[in-house]
Amino acid sequence: MQRIRDFFQSDIAGGVVLAFAAVLAMIIANTPLYGHYHHLLEMSIGVHVGDFVLDKHAIHWINDGLMAIFFFLVGLELKREMLVGELSEVKKIVLPALAAVGGMIMPGLIYAAINWNNPEFLKGWAIPAATDIAFALGVISLLGNRVPIALKVFLASVAIFDDIGAILIIAFFYSHGLSLTALAWAGGILAVVFALNRLNVTRIAPYLILGLFMWLAVLKSGIHATIAGVLLAFCIPMYDKDDEEHSPLEDLEHDLQDGVAFIVLPIFAFANSGIHLGGAGLGEIAHPVPLAIAAGLFLGKPIGVMLFSWLGVKLGLASIPNEINWKHIFGVSLLCGIGFTMSLFIGGLAFSAVDKAFDERLGIILGSLLSGIAGYVYLNIISKRTNMDLADLAQPSDDNTYIPDAHGHLSPPRYPPLTSLATSANTCWLYA
Repeated sequence: MQRIRDFFQSDIAGGVVLAFAAVLAMIIANTPLYGHYHHLLEMSIGVHVGDFVLDKHAIHWINDGLMAIFFFLVGLELKREMLVGELSEVKKIVLPALAAVGGMIMPGLIYAAINWNNPEFLKGWAIPAATDIAFALGVISLLGNRVPIALKVFLASVAIFDDIGAILIIAFFYSHGLSLTALAWAGGILAVVFALNRLNVTRIAPYLILGLFMWLAVLKSGIHATIAGVLLAFCIPMYDKDDEEHSPLEDLEHDLQDGVAFIVLPIFAFANSGIHLGGAGLGEIAHPVPLAIAAGLFLGKPIGVMLFSWLGVKLGLASIPNEINWKHIFGVSLLCGIGFTMSLFIGGLAFSAVDKAFDERLGIILGSLLSGIAGYVYLNIISKRTNMDLADLAQPSDDNTYIPDAHGHLSPPRYPPLTSLATSANTCWLYA
């Protein structure tokens, strides 16, 4: 039992459970159980209260409802980071912000270049722009203390800005048929929630109750319902004016992390990763949509991250943290190509109304898998070389004393242990 408890408390647990759910879905989708799997996801679930009717398939309840909880957690983490975390100081955010922007622009351009002549296919341009923070941080955590803490913080910061970009993309490009009446209701509820914050209401229950009604209004408005989770999160008070030791936002964030990491995200992965591979071959992977997604993630992400990071440093807008170098940043740029969760989410939005003869998920899984393997192998190689170099600098001399290393230490430096990062790998940043 202790081993199980230790596993779920580790930094890689969220990514492992997420991967297990995705693999399980793919296995089921390629067995005689596929019919039952498909029937379960297409099962109609309705809520009827008087004249109000809300009837959706199970897959839509997962993607519109459960994922709103995920985006709520994303919003909480964003707010905390902007107030007291890695995003609270301008000098710390410029480099990861530029890296994230480049990591969104370049994959989109590669995708668009491959599918320029097909307007229907172009709808998926944002799919490779996302990074899955749970998987990315999970992979880098496998390297333990062989990589600097600053590198993990840099990756988390890039993923945070990536999530901000994904939220804006969903809000502006994947919202259709706006209802002004529903938007007015959502805006009114948001104003009330904001007023609660200003009045120092620190009990969470009123926010969550009003948040549920705001989610319903946003759902009916034509804007994707998950945006309601982000808006609500930004209204949760960070501080309690009557108790300096109490942070309602941090308490709620802590309470949600495990539920999102081990329930919400695995359910989402299980529901969206069931790719039926019957007859699938190179032809399906070579289709312009999956090919463009895979190329955007595996090639576009590192090119964009490296190019924009280099430009930022070259122009004097940003600087590289002391503990890391360009080799480390390149390794992170490879890991940014893991777009699993958020890419699946955007893919579902992009092609929900398209009668398609392709499966964009093939490109997402292929690109994410290649990026994860390449990033891990590369960082593992350069980390071993770095550790060997440092060890050589601190070998005993002939008189059994230690030669000072490059930092003036008389013994090999101790790398700091793996610590809790500003954004936990167990929370699926998202996406990401």
